Amino acid sequence: PNQEEEFMFLEYLEEETGKADDVVYEQKIKDYLQKGEDVPQKSKLKSTTEVFHQALEQQNEGFPVPDLPSKNPEVVMSDDRCSGCGAVMHCIDPSLAGYLPSEKYKSLLEAESLNKAICQRCFLFIHHQKALDIKVSKEEYRNIVSKIRDKDALVLLMVDLLELPNSIISDILDLVGENKNILVLGNKIDLIPGDSKNYLKRIKKQLFDYCVNAGIYRGDNIKDIHFISAKTGYGVETLISKLQRSWKYKGDVYLVGTTNVGKSTLFNMLLESDYCKSKASEVIQRATISPWPGTTLNLLKFPIINPTPYRMFRRMERLKADALKSEKDLSQEEQNHLNRLKKQGYLIGRVGRTFISAPKSKNQDTIDFDPDTLSFNIEEEDNLLASPNSPQCVEFTYNELKDANWFYDTPGIVKEDCVLNILSESELKIVLPSHSIIPRTFVLHPGMVLFLGALGRIDFLKVSKLIFKNTMSQDSSPSTWEQSHGSTHLYPQYCTSSLSRVPIGGEERMKEFPALVHQDIELEGIGPLEAVADIRLSSAGWVAITAHSEDKLYLRGYTPSGCGLMVRKPPLLPYIVHIKGDRIKKTPAYKTKRTEPLLDNLRSDV
Repeated sequence: PNQEEEFMFLEYLEEETGKADDVVYEQKIKDYLQKGEDVPQKSKLKSTTEVFHQALEQQNEGFPVPDLPSKNPEVVMSDDRCSGCGAVMHCIDPSLAGYLPSEKYKSLLEAESLNKAICQRCFLFIHHQKALDIKVSKEEYRNIVSKIRDKDALVLLMVDLLELPNSIISDILDLVGENKNILVLGNKIDLIPGDSKNYLKRIKKQLFDYCVNAGIYRGDNIKDIHFISAKTGYGVETLISKLQRSWKYKGDVYLVGTTNVGKSTLFNMLLESDYCKSKASEVIQRATISPWPGTTLNLLKFPIINPTPYRMFRRMERLKADALKSEKDLSQEEQNHLNRLKKQGYLIGRVGRTFISAPKSKNQDTIDFDPDTLSFNIEEEDNLLASPNSPQCVEFTYNELKDANWFYDTPGIVKEDCVLNILSESELKIVLPSHSIIPRTFVLHPGMVLFLGALGRIDFLKVSKLIFKNTMSQDSSPSTWEQSHGSTHLYPQYCTSSLSRVPIGGEERMKEFPALVHQDIELEGIGPLEAVADIRLSSAGWVAITAHSEDKLYLRGYTPSGCGLMVRKPPLLPYIVHIKGDRIKKTPAYKTKRTEPLLDNLRSDV
């Protein structure tokens, strides 16, 4: 346990040397020849892990209970879970969630520190940005979330604002129960440029309408709609205040949403905030975060702090003091952090902490009188006297957790009809937006075709006048245009070149990549200053179409296998056509323009 973690994977060694696989194959050939049987092809031979492949038991969380023999009969199965993804830890099969190499597993088990370890999948996520293909069915994810039905709990439904309305779970009430109070969280608001003064109010109304259309709203079950950025911290302090004032300490809180919506990022931010017990950040490990869908495989949790009147008063005093600060009043380290966030998003927030660990007194025999410390329940907040850098293992006591309420991060529900489901790990890193979206504006005429990487295509079949097109996607997904008579010939060459960036792999990758499927679209313009609709190209982004009033538009949209292609009315950003630079000569494109970022909870110097 005291040694640095080292993971050895036979699969990766085989790719580098090629020797391990050949030795296994030759040995199996000898076995088949001795038995007088036909030798199968090398690709059809099953490894030992495949022979043992069965589902692991996830206690009380909806996973099937198997009769699974361990490869090493001396190793006892553990009830501990991976602190990064929540999967039950084991050393049985590398293809199953929660796997650790047997030697590492046994040493941690003997040291009774397995509950603080991470599985090999999370290790690769964190240290090598590698994703292992773990076999967990969609039904198992939904079974875990459906356990909320029997709980007296608050549900935080997190929605990805970049993928409205596809990121809304339409059958959420069937999973969590119709009697649940729901708070809708619109995440990734920091990535969306503001196209008008009151754009946040307009998007909030659109989000509420989408929830009503999805059948989620039942009169009074949706208590509020709140915008946050789990990455930059925008709106998180306000969210904590809302939860502590309205829900208080009535019961557990469950964070629910689709994959890649940002639940684990918010979990980690709340773990370092006023919403959890102050000792929790020292006891509980942070959740594993990656662009790969379905990173969290089971429930992760931390204990919620009881918002007593005194704690609420102390917190309010801190927030008031922070609001009087300007950016120049912050430390150099925090200023550098905010400057990095400004490059990544439009809306930036600061999440602080009122109750933190206090250093130990140098003289252990001397007790300083501290009225703030004495105001707390000593059993609950005994970490106020603990050093944050203490080498001792920090643990919760029985009294601290016996009546505690918990905040849970749940596995993401897999989105159907989504182009992300057909992309590889490397392709996901390119497509998923990680920085603020800078709109790209083009003025097009009939007969032109526009490509959004190789994941989307729009043909402008018929339009009487020029139209504006604003592409809203990750900057790494390039937009190009071409005349329609050459688009059929251009697309295969474009996809296999480095210009498209996605898919990756050239001609070999395109052989297995789904073909584009089209949908005819008919729109009518409402004026050159306002977009009439968005054409959503699944998770690759969307295109806002602006045309002259009463001008008939005939378009044709394409996505791989037709995944996620839809027309969104009204558009999310109807006035986005105004955010553009000067026209680039001899091209249909305009220079890009980025709006200024806004800092929340800070006094403006302007």
